[in-house]
Amino acid sequence: MLNAIINFLSNGLTGATAWQVVIFTLVVTHITIAGVTIYLHRCQAHRALDLHAIPSHFFRFWLWLSTGMVTKEWAAIHRKHHAKCETEEDPHSPVTRGIKKVLLEGAELYRAESKVPATMEKYGHGTPDDWIERNLYTKHSALGIVLMLFINLALFGVIGLTVWAVQMLWIPITAAGIINGIGHYWGYRNYECNDAATNIIPFGILIGGEELHNNHHTFGTSAKLSSKWYEFDIGWMYIRMLEMVGLAKVKKIAPAPKFNHAKLVPDLDTLQSVIANRYDVMAKYAKSLKSTWHEERAHLAGKAALESGFLKSVKKLLQREPTKLEAPQKQQLTELFLHSKALQTMHEMRVELGAIWERSHFTRDQLLHQLQDWCARAEASKIKALEEFSLRLRSYS
Repeated sequence: MLNAIINFLSNGLTGATAWQVVIFTLVVTHITIAGVTIYLHRCQAHRALDLHAIPSHFFRFWLWLSTGMVTKEWAAIHRKHHAKCETEEDPHSPVTRGIKKVLLEGAELYRAESKVPATMEKYGHGTPDDWIERNLYTKHSALGIVLMLFINLALFGVIGLTVWAVQMLWIPITAAGIINGIGHYWGYRNYECNDAATNIIPFGILIGGEELHNNHHTFGTSAKLSSKWYEFDIGWMYIRMLEMVGLAKVKKIAPAPKFNHAKLVPDLDTLQSVIANRYDVMAKYAKSLKSTWHEERAHLAGKAALESGFLKSVKKLLQREPTKLEAPQKQQLTELFLHSKALQTMHEMRVELGAIWERSHFTRDQLLHQLQDWCARAEASKIKALEEFSLRLRSYS
């Protein structure tokens, strides 16, 4: 009898090998990530897709077991994050709270915000409010993770405690820490959206596609988080699989620009497409600006008044959104422009282009005239990168 008890504590009901335990842990944590990105994030928080009752309730049940998170709380906190991004009211911005705080204490920030009634009331609308949500998932949110502990212990014996610990740490580390922290601090940016969101890596597998955070903040209601050919969003792959068998319906994805290269003059269709695809437009403009910088670099390096450290600094400032520059940074660019008319023109034209879709009080005909005038001046600038960009811009259709 004693041997049987010892054997059960050592091996559980499965008698799994170490590798089998590792594989099981990877599978269950990946299911949790899939539940967070597909159900909580893209379906509940952003309404980017509708889920059939079967996967919807499976994810609710699984997240209750593996995280104890409440749908309304998660959706409300995330919606507030988008609404107040990078401000003092943002529940978990490394810009205002510091990267160390968000990376190491992201779960604590989440729990603190979940206790704010005003956040739940304002941002928690439209989430499940049925009998099982009120009487089990919300009322007894901690019961699920306790049940998961006993399941793991029964399956694997004492090592099941380690499996459970990994499951409990998985979301606080990957979602509350890495996505909310590193995803607003370090990485690359496809688009100059209005906050500090970055793509951590182009391969969205480990965190279900959430690695592509800059793409998401640019197109918040898109069910698909990848945008470049080299980016992979495994969460989108799962959504498409669910859609193919009738268990999901995608409501919105990011717009894909279309072009008519035979178009010689920007028209109202061009204007509408440019405004709809403004993030793609500005991403391409940033590349044109970078090209002009490389052409001017040798000329600037020969100026005795410009030190290499200064040039490195202004190179980064040129890529920044002009409206986000502080007074000292604007002064640095002013000093640079004394030595490069081409870079000054590129910067000023960028500001003018961005203003076109911000002038909501202008008529469509007035905006079209501004766009046509912008293209005419760009093509007469004798700046190769700017001329080529304008030819591409007029072909948006």
